[in-house]
Amino acid sequence: MIQVLIVDDDPFIRESLKLILDLDPELQVIGTCGNGEEGYQFAQQHPETDIVLMDIRMPVCDGVEGTRKLKTLDSPPSVLILTTFDDDEYIVQAIRNGANGYLLKNVPPARIISGIKSVHEGNHLIHPDIARKLAGMLNSRDEPHSYMNSNENSSRSEKDLSDRGLTPAEQDIVRHIADGKSNKEIAGALFLSEGTVKNYISEILGKLALRDRTQIAIFYLKK
Repeated sequence: MIQVLIVDDDPFIRESLKLILDLDPELQVIGTCGNGEEGYQFAQQHPETDIVLMDIRMPVCDGVEGTRKLKTLDSPPSVLILTTFDDDEYIVQAIRNGANGYLLKNVPPARIISGIKSVHEGNHLIHPDIARKLAGMLNSRDEPHSYMNSNENSSRSEKDLSDRGLTPAEQDIVRHIADGKSNKEIAGALFLSEGTVKNYISEILGKLALRDRTQIAIFYLKK
C-alpha cells in the first residue's frame, strides 16, 4: 500500500484528490495539509509517508520550499508536484530541491494515479509539456527570441550524444526521458523490459556523471 500525503491550499482540491486516490486499492491517503510547512511537519511525524502530492503555489510555504524541507528528513518521501503551465519560474528551483516528478493539474485522475505509482517505483516523471517548456526556458537563456522554436522542437529533435560515449540505444532512452516518459512507457515504445530500461539508465547516469533521471532530461534539453 502506497501511503500518500496531499498538500494543497484549496480544501476542495484536497478532498477531491483524496476521494479519487482512495478509490485505488494500492493507494492510501494518510493525510492532507494546506501548505508546505504543514506537509513537512506531517511527514516528520509520519515517516511511513511514501509520496507527497504537492501543489506549488501556496501561502506560508510554497511547494518549492516545502520540497526542500521534506528532502532534509532522514527518510524523505518522494515528491510529485502538481503544477499549472504558467509556473515556469518555480520549475527549475523545484528540480534543484529534489522533486521527483511534475504533472499538470489538468491531467486525468488516472494519470495522477499512474504518476504516483511510477514515482514510488523510483522513476522521475516530467509531463511532456513541462519538459518542452523547460527546454524553451533553458535554450532562451543562450538564444534570445528562441523560445517558440525550442518549445516546438527541442525535445523532438534528435541530438547526437555519441561524443559522451552513449550508444544509439542509450541515446534513444535519453530522448524518451527528456519527453517525460516513465520506464514502463519507454519499455513499451522500444520493445524492451522495464528491467532492461533500468539497466540502460544506470549506464547512462554513470557515463554522464549524473544523479537521476531529471538531470538526464535537463542535460539533453540543454545540449
